[in-house]
Amino acid sequence: MTDSITSFAPASRAIAGVFPVLPTPFDLALQPDIDSLRCLVRYLLCCGVDGMTFPGVASEFAQLSEEERMKLTQVVLEEVAGRVPVVIGVSSSDPGLTMRLAQHASQAGAAALMVAAPPHLPTAAGQSAYFAQLAAGVPGTPLMLQNVPPPVGAGLDATVLLDILKAVPAIEYIKEESLPSGQRLSTVRAGAPASLRGVLGGAGGRYITDELRRGACGTMPAIELAEVHVALFKAHRQGDEKQVREIFTRMLPILNIQAVFRWSLTKQVLFGRGLIRNPAQRIAGPQLDTSDMADVNAFMSDLQDLLLPAQKLATLNLPTKAAHGKA
Repeated sequence: MTDSITSFAPASRAIAGVFPVLPTPFDLALQPDIDSLRCLVRYLLCCGVDGMTFPGVASEFAQLSEEERMKLTQVVLEEVAGRVPVVIGVSSSDPGLTMRLAQHASQAGAAALMVAAPPHLPTAAGQSAYFAQLAAGVPGTPLMLQNVPPPVGAGLDATVLLDILKAVPAIEYIKEESLPSGQRLSTVRAGAPASLRGVLGGAGGRYITDELRRGACGTMPAIELAEVHVALFKAHRQGDEKQVREIFTRMLPILNIQAVFRWSLTKQVLFGRGLIRNPAQRIAGPQLDTSDMADVNAFMSDLQDLLLPAQKLATLNLPTKAAHGKA
């Protein structure tokens, strides 16, 4: 990519709190929908998130070209305009591509670079060499090791993670998504070097109460319940464990559906709220049918008092909806 890079945020801001993962909206021709992506950024800012993440697994990153990833990263950082830190995902199966994406994101102002531990490197020595080389190419920008299970990542044991952290101090954060995430989080925090600034949970936020009890500094869920995650984390910061449990319990029906339908659930909810033009996805996966959607709509209605009202959403310059599957 030959376009000049404009930096929108410093790379040294702390990563803590709610950092939802933006999906990649597509139009009816399955091309990235820039207007919808900008609207989603404005929605997250309106929800009061601590930061945001793009692209990740929830963004269909493996279905995006190098040029698309760089362009869409620039769009997100431009729309955020430094108001909150942005973690940029740079994972790929090609180390050269990962380095190019990392250097682009670092120059553009990423607060941290999220990288899945490569699944073909099962040992601490191999992983350490990989991350050390990456760190050398982006000096000054923190790395976040995403410990996601295969096939996306390596699903490393906590003891292996500790060896990597000690060998590569540029890895300042861990996103722990291998299960049981809470137990792994406890082991890592107990044995980590001082260079580790925090461990975040993922997996849609399905284990957030356990992760927070064990000292997680934040969470990186999918986007469809962003304001609910913000409310939960606010209660956590206030020490109100009862409120945390109540909010989490109310989220569970949607989180359960999201665990199965992933991208389809996220995009259908966003489409239904008028935040994206179309719920299309490039990645293969199960689609919600009419019975599933009836459940989703009922469960979302149960959360209505925790969601931003339609009047508020209307101030975000929502994109005009396009019917799914129609030109």
